[in-house]
Amino acid sequence: MTPVVRRILALLACAVALTACQVDVTVDVVVEPDGTGLITVSVVADAEVRAQVPTLADDLVFDDVIAAGWSIDGPNPTDAGGLELQMSHPFRSQGEATNLLQSLGPPFTSMELGRGTNGDITTNRLSGRLVLVDGFGSFADDDLVAAVGGQPFATQIAATDATPATSMSVTIRALLPGVINEDATNVEPNAGGVLEWAVPLDGTVLQWQAETTQRPGEGHRWARPVSIAALVALIAWVTFMTLFIGYVAIARWRRARRYRRRNLPA
Repeated sequence: MTPVVRRILALLACAVALTACQVDVTVDVVVEPDGTGLITVSVVADAEVRAQVPTLADDLVFDDVIAAGWSIDGPNPTDAGGLELQMSHPFRSQGEATNLLQSLGPPFTSMELGRGTNGDITTNRLSGRLVLVDGFGSFADDDLVAAVGGQPFATQIAATDATPATSMSVTIRALLPGVINEDATNVEPNAGGVLEWAVPLDGTVLQWQAETTQRPGEGHRWARPVSIAALVALIAWVTFMTLFIGYVAIARWRRARRYRRRNLPA
């Protein structure tokens, strides 16, 4: 999948670098018990970015992103005077989720959502490397570099001494079904069960790693009592109908017997 989302991040990153402002990126991965889910990318630029680049909202082009199946909300003004953009894409399988995560581009590399079942236990796994190797240059893909003949605004960015680590924050969060395997997960969940990683932007590498296990009925705890109630109701109905049919059969047999007796010759 063409990394179309990273082009949006590239433009925002360049705007931030050139204006010495701040942009915050959050990626949310939500996996449902059946393996489907949603990936959401939220980008918030502060009020200084909006003031320095007032045409930023109009400069963002989403044709490729929409063509790739992403839904766009924004850019919308924030209460603090900045801009917020939200992009979301559902997925129906682990393969589709992996492709979507890979399409984000740096600092998200070798990203994968795995899911497998052994017997009646399903395992969900996240893995990947969170690293920004080449600073702002990491955001520009080959097509963009070829189009402009090099990294966009490379000279201007170099003159500002801005770096991704000083101008941006990137966070990725995940909500997985089942019970977290602490030995295979390198962050602690918050009170809502959400796992959160702060992505390093200074060239260091952070492993994206988490694992959960689902047992039958997890995520659908209401199903067992409902199924038990339905089974009890079915048994009661079958028992009632059996007794009723038996009662009707005996009553008809007795009525027929009395009728025959009345019609016997004296």
